[in-house]
Amino acid sequence: MDSGARNQMNVRRKAVWGSGIRLTLVTLIALLSTSCGDMVRQGTGSSYLIIESVLVASGAEPDNLVGNLLSDVITFVNDQPTFFNDVGQVTFRLGMKDPALETSPTQANWITVNRYRVRYIRTDGRNTPGVDVPHGFDGAFTVTVANTASMGFEMVRHSAKLEAPLRALRVNGIIIQTIAEVTFYGHDQAGREVSATAKVLVDFGDFADPD
Repeated sequence: MDSGARNQMNVRRKAVWGSGIRLTLVTLIALLSTSCGDMVRQGTGSSYLIIESVLVASGAEPDNLVGNLLSDVITFVNDQPTFFNDVGQVTFRLGMKDPALETSPTQANWITVNRYRVRYIRTDGRNTPGVDVPHGFDGAFTVTVANTASMGFEMVRHSAKLEAPLRALRVNGIIIQTIAEVTFYGHDQAGREVSATAKVLVDFGDFADPD
C-alpha cells in the first residue's frame, strides 16, 4: 500500500473516531440535563420535613397515646352505644439539605404544614374503600416547624364506624388489620411545596371497652 492510500485511510479513521466522540458527548450532556431536571422537580427548597414520631390513641382514651391503634368500632358508655373518632399526634422536625446550616435555620427555611391525608391499606391486597377498608379522607390543621413541633390530628373518623366495612364488625367478630398511610403536606416560607409520609398499624374490631 502506498503512502497516499495510508494517509487517506488514517483520515477516514480519524473522522469516524471524531464522530464517536461527538456522539458520546451529546449523549452525556443529554443525560446530565435530564438528571439536573429531575433534581429540580424533586424540590428546590433548602429545608425538608422529618416525621420524628406518630402516636395514636382510641377516642375512648385519647390521652393513652401508643405506637399502634386498636380502633374500637363501638364503645358502650353507661350502657349506651357510643362512637368515638380515634386520634393521633405527630411530631415534626425541620431538616436542612446543607448540613452546615442544620443548627442555624432562618425563618425562610421554616415549613408550615396545613393539611394531611389518611388512607388505609391491607397487606392481603384487598383495598377497596367502603368494602375492604374505610374510605380515606383529608384533614387540616396548621403548624409551623421552626425546629420541632407537635400537632394532634384525626386518625379514624367516627363516621367511618357507621359505614361499611366497619359497621359489620360490631356483630361478626372479625378484625380488619390495616396500615394507615398518613401524608402531611405543607410549604416553606417561599411557597415551595413539601410533604412527608408516615405509616401506622391500625386494627379495627369490637374490642373490650375501657373500665
